[in-house]
Amino acid sequence: MRRLTRGRFTLRTAKSEGDMARALELRTRAFGLAAPDGDAFDARCTHVLVEDGGDLVACYRLLPLTPDRVEESYAAQFYDLTGLRGFPGPMVEMGRFCIAPDRHDPDILRMAWGGVAAFVEGTGAQMLFGCSSFRGVAPAPYADAFALLRQAHLAPQQWQPGVRAAQTYPYAEDARAPDLRAAMTTMPPLLRSYLLMGGWVSDHAVIDAHMNTLHVFTGLEISAIPPGRARLLRALSG
Repeated sequence: MRRLTRGRFTLRTAKSEGDMARALELRTRAFGLAAPDGDAFDARCTHVLVEDGGDLVACYRLLPLTPDRVEESYAAQFYDLTGLRGFPGPMVEMGRFCIAPDRHDPDILRMAWGGVAAFVEGTGAQMLFGCSSFRGVAPAPYADAFALLRQAHLAPQQWQPGVRAAQTYPYAEDARAPDLRAAMTTMPPLLRSYLLMGGWVSDHAVIDAHMNTLHVFTGLEISAIPPGRARLLRALSG
């Protein structure tokens, strides 16, 4: 992936042990972990950094996969992805997406998506997927967000992930109607971006005590991105 610059922000891949140390420190801080973050998947991924001058303000990792190897993904630890073996094209998993907790500039998220778009185009991927996280493990604060996901954004049946994790929240079984304002207020920014581009989610959330999150499997079929959004992504990716 080539370096991208927009205004004061620069996006590039991690190249050194120092880059990785900074990314892991940001991940640990952003997720509020007691111990330093890091796992076996880090060595297999391309790590992307968004910087503002000398400050690291966002990072994420990307893992290209073919459908027959989708169960080697990070997400497959938590979701039964058997159905996705039949997906007709290569995939990219995005993980550990985080923005510095003290930074709220929407241009950071736009810059990050530009890097994702460039990587997806470069690999020829036809699906982007990952785990979209809600902070904390209590579902109640996100009741309206989950109700909106159930109402409008569940995965197509053939791709719907099955249950694999020991602790889950089956939110799709709740028939309550969402308060749309509350739903969008409590929806994580990354997940909102996925949904605006036509993404879909699992019918249950995983309770991940280690990361102190609730997360839903999120898929985005590249062919389903609305033309206007696709043009924006192309512009962001340079």
